Amino acid sequence: MGIIKSSFSFIVGTVCGIYIAQNYNVPNMQKLAKTWIFTAKNVEEKYRKPKKNDDV
Repeated sequence: MGIIKSSFSFIVGTVCGIYIAQNYNVPNMQKLAKTWIFTAKNVEEKYRKPKKNDDV
């Protein structure tokens, strides 16, 4: 009884997540994350300070 009682919220959350994913138009989070990372890298490269030349 201890395992079921301690993991009840995990099981309910998993079942609700599966139901929502199957019945609603949920965005692909992996694709969204990759898009955000790509955008962040572009912004960083655009606004990065130029490197100093210490070789002189």
